[in-house]
Amino acid sequence: YNEYKSYLRTKKCRYKEVKEKHLIMITMIFLLSHLFLVSLADEHDHKYKEKEEVVLWMNTVGPYHNQQETYKYFSLPFCKGGKEGISHYHETLGENLLGVELEFSGLDIKFRDNVPSMEYCFKDLLPVDYDKFVYAIKNHYWYQMYIDDLPLWAIVGEKTDNDFYVWTHRKLELGYNKDRIVEVKVTNEKKVKISKGERLRFSYDVTWFESSVEFSKRYDKYLDASFFKHKIHWFSIFNSFMMVLFLVGLVAMILMRTLRKDYQRYSKEADLDDIERDLGDEYGWKQIHGDVFRPGANSLLFSCLIGTGCQLATTAIVLIVMAASENLWTERGSILTTAIFTYAGTSPVNGYISGALYSQLGGKRWIRQSLLTSSLLPGIVCTNSFFINFIAISYHSAKAIPFTSMIAIASICLFIILPLTLAGSMFGRNISGTHNPPCRVNPVPRLIPEKKWFMDRTFIILAGGVLPFGSVFIEMYFVFTSFWAYKIYYVYGFTLLVYLILIIVTFCITVVAIYFLLNSEDYRWQWTSFLSAASTGIYIYIYAIYYFVFKTKMYGLFQTVFYFANMAVFSIAFAITTGTFGYVACRIFIYKIYSTVKID
Repeated sequence: YNEYKSYLRTKKCRYKEVKEKHLIMITMIFLLSHLFLVSLADEHDHKYKEKEEVVLWMNTVGPYHNQQETYKYFSLPFCKGGKEGISHYHETLGENLLGVELEFSGLDIKFRDNVPSMEYCFKDLLPVDYDKFVYAIKNHYWYQMYIDDLPLWAIVGEKTDNDFYVWTHRKLELGYNKDRIVEVKVTNEKKVKISKGERLRFSYDVTWFESSVEFSKRYDKYLDASFFKHKIHWFSIFNSFMMVLFLVGLVAMILMRTLRKDYQRYSKEADLDDIERDLGDEYGWKQIHGDVFRPGANSLLFSCLIGTGCQLATTAIVLIVMAASENLWTERGSILTTAIFTYAGTSPVNGYISGALYSQLGGKRWIRQSLLTSSLLPGIVCTNSFFINFIAISYHSAKAIPFTSMIAIASICLFIILPLTLAGSMFGRNISGTHNPPCRVNPVPRLIPEKKWFMDRTFIILAGGVLPFGSVFIEMYFVFTSFWAYKIYYVYGFTLLVYLILIIVTFCITVVAIYFLLNSEDYRWQWTSFLSAASTGIYIYIYAIYYFVFKTKMYGLFQTVFYFANMAVFSIAFAITTGTFGYVACRIFIYKIYSTVKID
């Protein structure tokens, strides 16, 4: 009996091991399949033979003023054409997260084959169908379609006096250049008054015409050059550039004049004997040399924030360069997909920086530090997404994230971000984890003298983000308009320039602020430098509130929650990034000035 019991226990353990291996294998296959779909999302080469199938995709429908409040096209009582099945389509991770819901229209369209006006379906309006159309027309619903990745938009219907009308005929005009589609146009015709029990007959026609538009320029018609390249845009860049010159000059003056005087004064004090030095009026940043390199409070969280900021900064520069060079905006969801995998791929940067800094600050909880570093920003984003997802599900919106996409994101966090962060953290603490400050730290902390209100840390933190925000707020208007309105953002050259200006402005203003803090003999510069620059995120969010109230016509619980929740995440990420810029600049500055002054 005991031998049989031992045999069953062995079989059970082996079954458990096999089950775990299979579970891991299935998860990895699922993740790799998403990666494969991302890389081969557009398997079609956009080349057609004569009378080859051309698919009209119906995407989403929703209120014009609430761009993110979208629903499946066939949630309204439209009907499909008679053609069944399609020959190609793959949905990518970015499209899933953005709520792209492509459904086959059922219309029979062939390349360079004109279709005369013909009815493809009809719909008898039940009372519930009538109510849906009335609600959609009252809220200015319109829908989006795609032909060969080129978008088209059309409205559902119109209201005249107390009557409601639905457009029932769709006129498609498609332009071709050799074997490629380069232009798509849609015109609504046959406005039909609706009533309960009415039979709506939907029809379409297709007209092909030869176009001189080159395939590489077929998206130009969607770009609003007059908006993005307006004089105000150029003026804002020039204004930010002048701000950079002013701040660089200010920092240069501090480094060349003020610090030179400080060095001269400290050199004279070094030549005095002990009695004369005690009777002298000692003040300034040299007096806190024994405390300035003292680790700040909560070094675990601080190191994780700095590491995450470095990862975000790296991701931003890579994404901007790729978007500018590869025209990522031309493919649905490509920017979001690229951002996700770029962030995951730069996880070693996060791990290395945070691990090295945590070691330098005397930290010992390596596992907790690595886990917090790898999950800090993903945790914030996922919490926000799940919160919005519950609301989207209750509204039956297309913005609800599919369960498979949640599994894919969780797999990326567990099998890519976490291992790479752990590896980076291990290398960071072993290679750069030794701290060698220019001055030794006193065993007893120095008392911090009272300061005037404008030298207080709270004032420095709140004032530190004003100028960095001023250097980017015009660009924020264009970014917000492209995301929350119907504009395609494509001027990534401007974005790169503004990003570099932001870095320089943040460096300069934070160094100046921390110099005055140290001069008031307050050595708590680590958190102050970070929070001073990070306060830019507060002003970004305040501007987001202003933009919502005065620049948009958004309404409703879903759109409002979606807007403010996502802007909160954006502001937090922006704050972490600028805060990291501020800390890095001040660390370089402080190590430099204390390494060149004579300390007894």
